[in-house]
Amino acid sequence: MRNRSRVPVLAIAAQIPGVEIGSTYFQETHPQDLFREASVYTELVSYSEQLPHVLQAAMRTAVEKRGVAVIVIPGEIFLKEAPAGRGSAPITYSPRVIRPAHAELSKAADLLNDAKSVTILGGAGTEGAHGQVIELARKLRAPIVHALRGKEFLEYDNPYDVGMTGLLGFSSGYKAMESCDVLLILGSDFPYRQFYPSKATIIQVDIRGENLGRRTPIDLGLVGSVTDTIDALLPLLEEQTNSKHLDSSTKHYARARKELDELATNDKNRTPIHPQYVARLISDLATDDAVFIPDVGSPTVWAARYLTMNGKRRLIGSFNHGTMANALPHAVGAQCAFPDRQVVALAGDGGLAMLLGELLTVRQLKLPVKLVVFNNSSLNFVELEMKAAGFVNYGTELDNPDFAALANSIGIHGQRVEQPDDLEDALRTAFAHDGPALVDVVTARQELSIPPTITAAQAKGFTLYALRTVLSGRGDEIVDLAETNLLRRLFD
Repeated sequence: MRNRSRVPVLAIAAQIPGVEIGSTYFQETHPQDLFREASVYTELVSYSEQLPHVLQAAMRTAVEKRGVAVIVIPGEIFLKEAPAGRGSAPITYSPRVIRPAHAELSKAADLLNDAKSVTILGGAGTEGAHGQVIELARKLRAPIVHALRGKEFLEYDNPYDVGMTGLLGFSSGYKAMESCDVLLILGSDFPYRQFYPSKATIIQVDIRGENLGRRTPIDLGLVGSVTDTIDALLPLLEEQTNSKHLDSSTKHYARARKELDELATNDKNRTPIHPQYVARLISDLATDDAVFIPDVGSPTVWAARYLTMNGKRRLIGSFNHGTMANALPHAVGAQCAFPDRQVVALAGDGGLAMLLGELLTVRQLKLPVKLVVFNNSSLNFVELEMKAAGFVNYGTELDNPDFAALANSIGIHGQRVEQPDDLEDALRTAFAHDGPALVDVVTARQELSIPPTITAAQAKGFTLYALRTVLSGRGDEIVDLAETNLLRRLFD
């Protein structure tokens, strides 16, 4: 997960005694083989004299390639004398300027200057480039769409923001990309091909040349950091005056944002609680520099749509690897790294159940993690995928304990919330608590998270799901689904 998220990590894996390797000794594995596909460097140390230069090579590779470096070391190596030798300079990231050649920048400028409508798609590579991207959008009169990992870097203080695209995104983000003449991709490896425009000219900027054109055919690829490339590109661009595409895109976003916000309500204290309302209150009540960590699945949907970024908050998750149950262990690591910041984990009930023992880690280390559980008694996102594919839900229902009572039993502040009117006070109390806290929120199982565009296959699959569910004698699920997503709002 850390490797896919491009986080520099040095991992030291213990090995059995060296003389026993290859003998099927007790607990014998070959960690260098196990970790090879999940790392940027993997090596077995067999001699103490080997360790210093392997250690340096591993750390340097982790820093430069932004990934996990694994060193496998038999225990007896650590007990030997360190070999004498000259020390090396501290291994840190060395700042550098990386931008395309002038001829390539000129090609990009020509395409952008000639375009009638430009849309920018920004990803994680826009970190630290907020000001440059905003200025680029101003000069091009271009709406800015962000991928999930670009949300924390682009969403705030951005008059050109039109939301996110992809399965978790907004209709406005999808439309801004589909209707442009030129799509400018900045530091994004957005993987879902069906959301790229069908006819636009595409320019892609990435610091890793191997990413260029990997997700969709492109017309021009530029290798460079987003910050350095924009700085070099801006003087070559003409000031655009036609804002028709931008105005249309921002108006569409305003409508889409309003429609989403209307779903994030108390709903007159009716139960079960809408998960959108939970996410919105978390965003409203959390500190200005909070670190948010959603579980993979439906908590990521609600985090993407309802958590507000401001340039100081962080949004961390398993957004590339999609590892279930990531919220709680990520929160442990984040709280250890940032002891003075509020860390809020948005946990699914299935994810929390998988790593329930980590609550003892939080208690043992006395970490003031705030854990909000979206308790819908199901593997909710899996159910949604099954609906879209036309399958009757099977094997996804969860018979959950009272997570709040469980937390209280091990010395963690816990509170269960079943009524919308009780939610705000429960979150305020948990967030203000001096220590770890868990809020177990009973949320709607049948809440739908609709993607910005629906394919014919998905519509067909959902129809088949409804028919098969009724025919299997479970029509009450369809009634519940309609009540959760439609009837309440039609008859308010």
